[in-house]
Amino acid sequence: MKKRIVTQITVISFIVGLMIAVQYNTVQNPTARDTRDIWAIRQELSEEKEHHSKLLSEIATYNNSIEQYEDEDAENQAILLNKTVDDLKREFGLLPVNGPGLVLNISPAMELVQFGYEIEPISPDLLIRLVNEIYRYDGLFIEIDGQRLTNRSAIRDINGVTTVNGVSIDETNITIKIITETFEKAEKLYGYLYASTFRDDFYLDNLNLSINEAQKNINISEFDGPLSTDYLVENSEGD
Repeated sequence: MKKRIVTQITVISFIVGLMIAVQYNTVQNPTARDTRDIWAIRQELSEEKEHHSKLLSEIATYNNSIEQYEDEDAENQAILLNKTVDDLKREFGLLPVNGPGLVLNISPAMELVQFGYEIEPISPDLLIRLVNEIYRYDGLFIEIDGQRLTNRSAIRDINGVTTVNGVSIDETNITIKIITETFEKAEKLYGYLYASTFRDDFYLDNLNLSINEAQKNINISEFDGPLSTDYLVENSEGD
């Protein structure tokens, strides 16, 4: 009987000790908490919802194309297929595009030049930030100093020189062309860029960023260079 009581006390002591140890560990190593404020979380949620909405729009577009293929006869199917191929070529940069948009001009801040400040070409980090914001606010196609951006394009620092598509952007006078889906979206992008801090960011690098008003027709040339096909495999089956 006495041995049984000792065993029970031992088991209870072990459980109590284990609970204390777990509690102590929790106090010493609390679970990491999200310290962002509510507005930062709301902003991230808004961006994710916007991305989700774009994906749904793309799915709806592809579903509509499939329905058109199924409803049309063979001749019209060929016409629709060619149109889809041309749309994809434009998206990948293989064809020139035109439409509403706006033009940005980057140039040296002349008042700083007169005071002897050294003017360096735009840094890749600042250019990448600008491009990301343009895409975020409905920019469809972008051309930087004659270089068409595609989903395979890269903006890098190579030996201290900013490059786009492997071509050096070593001039301080740069023209950036942007095409949007509609003129209204071009005006929205203009308003956002004009109200943003980008002009101040460029001025800190001794550069001026001029944001021209939206235009109804802008031309962007096709991608001038080889496109990588490393991950494409030819399907030899069928005709």
